[in-house]
Amino acid sequence: MLELPNMSSIGGNTVRWGSCGEGPPLVAIHGTPFSSQVWRRIVPHLADRRTVYFFDLPGYGQSEMREGQDVSLAVQNKVLAALFAEWGLDRPDVLAHDFGGATALRAYYLDGLRYASLTIFDAVALAPWGSPFVQHVRKHEAAFSGMPDYMHRALLKAYLQTAAHKPLSSEAVDIYSTPWLGPVGQPAFYRQIAQMDQRYTDEVQGLYDFMDCPVTVLWGERDEWIPYGKGEELAALISDRPCVPVPDSGHLVQEDRPEAIVAAVLRQISTG
Repeated sequence: MLELPNMSSIGGNTVRWGSCGEGPPLVAIHGTPFSSQVWRRIVPHLADRRTVYFFDLPGYGQSEMREGQDVSLAVQNKVLAALFAEWGLDRPDVLAHDFGGATALRAYYLDGLRYASLTIFDAVALAPWGSPFVQHVRKHEAAFSGMPDYMHRALLKAYLQTAAHKPLSSEAVDIYSTPWLGPVGQPAFYRQIAQMDQRYTDEVQGLYDFMDCPVTVLWGERDEWIPYGKGEELAALISDRPCVPVPDSGHLVQEDRPEAIVAAVLRQISTG
């Protein structure tokens, strides 16, 4: 497990974060409905070449969760920009997945953050996105937030498994489920789904252009949340390199094929 001993107050939210390793900075940004623990099998392989910063997005993992909280994509890029300033970072390497990908892109095109390189995979970046489950929860958030614990646990486990191509280990299910359990976690889980709004990618999608740093786009070939074709579309817009398919992997590449992410990042930072 990655340790997140540090706390920062940003925009009224308490954000938990950690860092390890040595060398130039690299920032890892997780997606939904996960946490920085998605990097637990990635970071140890990068820490001898980079100082890796990782954090839980507001409303996720160990970061603050509260009623009425705005945890939408509208705030996450602002949080990222604030963390860059707090950490004193200028052009770090960035590794981003899912909503983390949207956050990195919004921060680049809307807030002017700049990166030494970007490795981005299975990102929420291009319309349309949002599964039938997401659309249903958005209409009935209160009903889901108040369902009995045993029902919520079963739904959560089934939902998490759809992110991966291979069966998730009991350890992975426990790690990703735990923040979303109990009187604080359960409503927080449905809160973040209810706030998934395509307009936050629509407002930046028209700005996509080749980025001023090396960009590697990876995509799980078996991604059932965001199909592989979206990876090809995104790569054509922001990178001078084609999308790299990851065989035998779904949306959650960190569990299906963590070695593919490590290899891509090491290749990226060694070649610049």
